[in-house]
Amino acid sequence: MEIIHLILGKANPDRMNGVNKVVYQLATKQHEHNLNVSVWGITKDLTNNYGDRNFKTRLFKKMLNPFSISSQLLESILSKKGKAIFHIHGGWIPVFSSVSKFMNSNGISFVYTPHGAYNTIAMKRSFLVKKIYFKFFEKNMVKYASAIHCIGQSEVAGLKQIFQTDKTKLLPYGFQVTAQEIQRNVGCENMIVGFVGRLDIYTKGIDLLLDAFEDFQKQNPNSKLWIIGDGPEKIKLVKTVEDKGMGQQVVIFGSKFGNEKDSLIKQMHVFAHPSRNEGLPSSVLEASNFGVPCIVSEATNVAAYIEKYNAGMSVRNENKADIKNALTKMYHMWENNALDEMKVNAQKMVQDAFDWNNLMSQFNELYAVNSDAYN
Repeated sequence: MEIIHLILGKANPDRMNGVNKVVYQLATKQHEHNLNVSVWGITKDLTNNYGDRNFKTRLFKKMLNPFSISSQLLESILSKKGKAIFHIHGGWIPVFSSVSKFMNSNGISFVYTPHGAYNTIAMKRSFLVKKIYFKFFEKNMVKYASAIHCIGQSEVAGLKQIFQTDKTKLLPYGFQVTAQEIQRNVGCENMIVGFVGRLDIYTKGIDLLLDAFEDFQKQNPNSKLWIIGDGPEKIKLVKTVEDKGMGQQVVIFGSKFGNEKDSLIKQMHVFAHPSRNEGLPSSVLEASNFGVPCIVSEATNVAAYIEKYNAGMSVRNENKADIKNALTKMYHMWENNALDEMKVNAQKMVQDAFDWNNLMSQFNELYAVNSDAYN
């Protein structure tokens, strides 16, 4: 059987798009497990600028009308009928609504991963607009999918509020676990709190983190906040930091990739991700793999794992007081060189709960519902 992942983009791991990173890792690991896997990307730019990879990649032109599908993609989908398992990635994407209708009308089944699009917090934002859009378009995705892959309990609950179905399967993303030496960070002058991700201030809870850190830092001046990432709101974020008079305490690095990004994460003592809406943030798993304890909101879908493994602290959604308290507790642990246990636990959490190798059989079960792919 062939597994075909359909995404927006090129599955480029060196971009701030979390879905592309996850699909890249999943396809890479599936190939390593001797599965025939491809990624089909819908994109404005058909240039091959995504680097070497072990799986096949095909690019299809993104049309001006967001609901339109290129004729090449339609023909390619039909050519794989009964020969492949399609796995569609991403919620609230107009072209995928059209693709799902096309597949259903041609007897082609697919697995669907919303990537956190339906979690309870996400559904509150622009609720009326989403309710209307869901009724006429998005409903096709969940109605026609053979299985709906949810990455957190909040997404299962959010979907139930708008569509009753028994097709959901709860399964976290994996992570490409690599052996990493834990950094002891002994003798550091400042405790460094870090954030890595797309600079979407509201969605990622960066405003909450800034406000909480501002109050925390006044009481604990030997601390800094490092923000790594980029996005259309970077200028707004820089101005917010300046308006708060925190230019010396908050460093905004912009986008960093590869060894440069890894080097910065390794220097962090605490990683913070108080997102309001999330699928399952790969940056939290990345930091944990380096042995950096994390402060995460419940909306990240990783809070339960952080608590279970004592790999950091969880905070309630949209709660600046919780974030400040967590920072304060971690600070006292840092002062007393007492973070080592959490560092070890963070690595153990990733190795036990998120190693792709341990999740492959569950993904195979997810695909097994597509009986037409075995004909």
